[in-house]
Amino acid sequence: MPGCDDVKQVDPVCKSTCQTNKDITYASDKNMATASFGVSGIDKIKESISTEGTVTAAFTVYEDFPTYKSGVYRHTTGKALGGHAIKLIGYGTENGEDYWLAVNSWNNTWGDMGTFKILQGDCGIDKQVHAGLAQV
Repeated sequence: MPGCDDVKQVDPVCKSTCQTNKDITYASDKNMATASFGVSGIDKIKESISTEGTVTAAFTVYEDFPTYKSGVYRHTTGKALGGHAIKLIGYGTENGEDYWLAVNSWNNTWGDMGTFKILQGDCGIDKQVHAGLAQV
């Protein structure tokens, strides 16, 4: 591998058009909220996702989380590494385990193409959830 000084540095280009539909503009594709609020309880979180869309959540990351690949994650080993914020986009049940479907910000090569399932109630995932009221 070349040294870091030998790698050409390139600033990313921020595009304001949709790659697959040129009729969609950046400004019109934004989702705006009129207010945000905390959501408590599994049933209320599910309701908010179903009616208002995705919600944000925070949870404690443990040493076994970065190696997640598939299935429903549950903390089993390792110490706490710190807190992490993610986006909950859905929920379901797999092999009798109720989970949240979440999007991680690390990249799309981590986990299951950037997403993961986490056991409801695990790692404090249900304790710090916030949603927004959609602008009409």
